[in-house]
Amino acid sequence: MFDNKNFWVYIETREDGSAKNGGLELLGQARVMADQVNEEVIALIVGKNVDKAIEQVKKSGATSAITITGDLYAEYNTDVYTNAIVQTVNEYQPNVILISATSQGRDLGPRMSSRLHTGLTADCTALAFDVEKKEVQWTRPAFGGNLMATIICAEHRPQMGTVRPGVFEKQEYEISPNFEVITKDIDFPQEKILSRIVEVIVDEDAGYVDLEGAEIIVSGGRGIGKPENFKLIEELAEVLGGTVGSSRAAVDAGWISHAHQVGQTGKTVGPKVYIACGISGQIQHLAGMSGSDVIIAINKDENAPIFRVADYGIVGDLLTIVPKLTERIKKKKKM
Repeated sequence: MFDNKNFWVYIETREDGSAKNGGLELLGQARVMADQVNEEVIALIVGKNVDKAIEQVKKSGATSAITITGDLYAEYNTDVYTNAIVQTVNEYQPNVILISATSQGRDLGPRMSSRLHTGLTADCTALAFDVEKKEVQWTRPAFGGNLMATIICAEHRPQMGTVRPGVFEKQEYEISPNFEVITKDIDFPQEKILSRIVEVIVDEDAGYVDLEGAEIIVSGGRGIGKPENFKLIEELAEVLGGTVGSSRAAVDAGWISHAHQVGQTGKTVGPKVYIACGISGQIQHLAGMSGSDVIIAINKDENAPIFRVADYGIVGDLLTIVPKLTERIKKKKKM
């Protein structure tokens, strides 16, 4: 039905030209799907100086790269980036385009799909692949997060979706012996640029909360009772060398900032250990942390949904259990 082939992954870059983790994570998943149909994984890199990103994608699953570079691309602009990428997509006709669901990806993806007259499944938390039809099955929360919907784009190409950072782990591959870099030089008239970045305001609080990169996360929910009790969560996280997370309920109550929120409307994380304290485990929260290697739940309600996904569960009052757990770990570390 379609002649489109190959899997593209949009690689978002930093100021120094290195690749952000979201795109690198998606290269591995694209490689898993592409290998099933013997197709290529192309890293699409846009920026002023992308040499570092090229070296990174070589080791993360890409079989080749297309770069769009120049002073025009020194900082992200919706009009400029969309124009360049759409031109390139129309030239090469990929079957699938994966984009990390960062603030940039969430802005760029819909604009691209509209110009390309195709669909976009946003904020995905899982991917599967129908080899016979060469169709991606995109899974994302729906109806306010009360269920998970699997969506296909059966009648249009390319198939496009944004995927939450942290859903997949970054993989390492041997560099393809035939790795090729295609460089595109695409201009865009200044008079056609409809929007510009005037100022960037950094959220100082968010800068200290690296949930997506954390190996251990201790999260608190409504069950902690009051904001002062987050001190217990912080102490446990500190002794474990981890990061403090939270449920949406705790954020909505004003007990902790949104920068700590894990879940459908927060961050998607995949730490080695995730400790959920006083979190019931509604699907909205599970969508953001169910990919953790080990999940430990502490809740006084033995029927809480969190126990269905937990590897280890403790039924009891977290206000008693968490301090004791913290002290036990401190003593163990001194031995």
